[in-house]
Formats: sequence, structure tokens, C-alpha cells
Amino acid sequence: MTEAGVYIHVPFCAGVCDYCDFYSVPVMSADKRLDQFADMVLADLESSLNVHGISRVPTVYIGGGTPSVLGAARLSRLLTGVGDLLPDPQGLREFTLEANPESADEAVLRACRDYGVTRLSLGVQSFHEPSRRAVHRVGETALLPERLKLAAEIFGNALSLDLMTGLPFQTEPILLKDIEKALSYNPGHISLYALTIEENTPLAKVSRILPAPDEADRLWIAARDTLETAGYPQYEVSNFVLPGRQSAHNIRYWRMENWLGLGPGGSGTLIDDETGTGWRRTFIPNLDAWLDRDASRAIYTEEYLDQPALIQESILMGFRCLSGPDCALFEKRFHRPLESLIPQTLRRWKRRGLLQEHTLALTKEALLFLNIFLAEAFEELPHS
Repeated sequence: MTEAGVYIHVPFCAGVCDYCDFYSVPVMSADKRLDQFADMVLADLESSLNVHGISRVPTVYIGGGTPSVLGAARLSRLLTGVGDLLPDPQGLREFTLEANPESADEAVLRACRDYGVTRLSLGVQSFHEPSRRAVHRVGETALLPERLKLAAEIFGNALSLDLMTGLPFQTEPILLKDIEKALSYNPGHISLYALTIEENTPLAKVSRILPAPDEADRLWIAARDTLETAGYPQYEVSNFVLPGRQSAHNIRYWRMENWLGLGPGGSGTLIDDETGTGWRRTFIPNLDAWLDRDASRAIYTEEYLDQPALIQESILMGFRCLSGPDCALFEKRFHRPLESLIPQTLRRWKRRGLLQEHTLALTKEALLFLNIFLAEAFEELPHS
């Protein structure tokens, strides 16, 4: 049996935030491409499931972009189509959809619940209007309480909320007030992202209005500690959760397990556990070309991941989690234990007290220095 999660990238947004480097296209509700999208992505899903012999899909994640801008009717078509195509509907453990409050009205939220979504990820980012305006975050702050209350009523603690630290004009009292408001809706999951300035985004040109790096780090740590005190322990670099509410789909990424990626800009990876190699397909981040399917132009690129490349990715993704990489899966896949590949790095970090005592994983404090750990580990890895 070949098992794979499914990720569908919905590239539409009501507007593009200054910090965003995901592929997205601003659209109005009358844009005909909104109607074309579902039919095309469902055709790709059917083809991919058949070509790769996928017999079980444990997780589906519809992200973006902003999937909720499709509206209730289009979302219903898409969700129904996905459900109809699943080869083993009883094997689906989790079905996540991302939404933004300004487009997640009651009709959208009820359509999500009624047509199979079991987990809603809502992009709040901040309740502080000056911070939202400074990064051109779409939607009015005044709308947030109404939409979050409704989402909590419909999804209960299957609700996940996204918050950001390091935003313009953000102070510790403002950030902690944001967390207090978010927790008042009893979400099961909180994603806490430190704002990063990506190249070729508008934010890169106005970095002077952002908190200094040391202050931004201090804000994130204060937010982390507040969430943990409130009963949301950290389980990954940017994620905090009530017991049993971890994102099953994202865990597939961190374990480097199979997933199909669909939609313009969507990327998927399939692993051959026998050889410890992988294959990645990424659809071009160009909505019009993806829809037109001109025979003279490829709509996706493919990449072969040899064993050294897959080992490196497995380390990169696995050490993001507080539980560390799945060492049994690593050894089964690559026919050697992980600790045999980076023994010196592990010894150094153990001496510094930055590795957990009984698990091959970084401590909570060491996760703050993940990039340094990875650089040392990659330097030590055999390069052939």
C-alpha cells in the first residue's frame, strides 16, 4: 500500500501582505479563474493518485494563498471533489483548510465543516491595528472577534490560530494581549511565527520600522513562555498545542513522509524507503500558465533527491520538532543510525546541555539556535 498526504495550494488572496513570499494572486470574487481552479486541481489530484498508486491518504491540507476567498459555493465543490477522489475515505485522519477572518464568513465556515474539513487554520497574525496596517494585512481588526467566535463555535478546539511576533509597532504588552485574546477562543493549536524579512518582498524595503533583532527575539521568547504557561507546550519550532491537537499533516513534512503537492506553486515529495532516495514535483508558480496547459510549456518541474540530499533534508526537518527525528524510520530508510553520521556535532551539543537527556532531540532552548546546529551537522555529514 502506498500512502501519501495531499497538499493543495490555492493561490488566491484578497491582497498580498508585505511579508509574504508564498505564491499568491490578488483576485476579485468575479474572477473566472476562481471557477476554473477547482476543476483543474481535482483533475490533477485524480491523475496523481492513479499514476503513483496511492491507496491511502491520511491527511489533506488546503493552504495558500487564502483558500477561503473561493467562497462557500466554490469551496463546497472543491471539498466534495476531494472527498469523492480519496481511495480510502475511512483512512483520512485529518483534513485542514487555511482561512483568513475577512473571508471566513458563516457560509464558508459551515461549508468547510459540512464538506469534510476537520481542522481549521485561521490566520490572525495580530489584533493590533497599527501593526496590521504597517504590513498591509487584509481585513479590519474590528471583524476579528465576530469571526473567531463563530469559528470557535463551529470547530471547537479543532481550531488553529496563527500569530506573528516582530511586527512593526509591536511591544511586549501588545503581543501578550494578542495571545490573551487568541486563547480566549480556546483553540487547540497555536502557530507562533517570528516575522522574517524575505528578499523581494515590500517589507525588505522598510525594515527600519521593525523591532531590532534582539528585541524581536525577546518578544518571541516572551510569547513562547506565555503560551506554555497557559497549557500550550511547544512541540515544533513555531507550534504550540493542547494534548492530541498536533497537526498530523505537518508532522508528515517533518518526518519526510510522502505527500502529493497540487495547484500552482504546490510541491510534493515521494520517498523510496528501499533506496533512501526521493522524487519531488513542483507545479510552476504561474496561475495562468497552470490553467492554460499549453502543450509547449511544462507546468511542473521535477527533482531527484539522492541519498545525501534526502539525509540532509531529514535532519533539517526532524530536528525542528521537540521530539527530534524519527530515528527508527531514519535507520530503516538509510540503513545506518542517525547518530553515526553526525557524532561530533551531537557530542558538542550534548556537552553544552543543548541535547535532551533520553531522546535524540534538541532542548527547547536549543531550538532557538537550530540553524547553528544544522550548519554544524551538515558540515560533518559525508558528502557522497
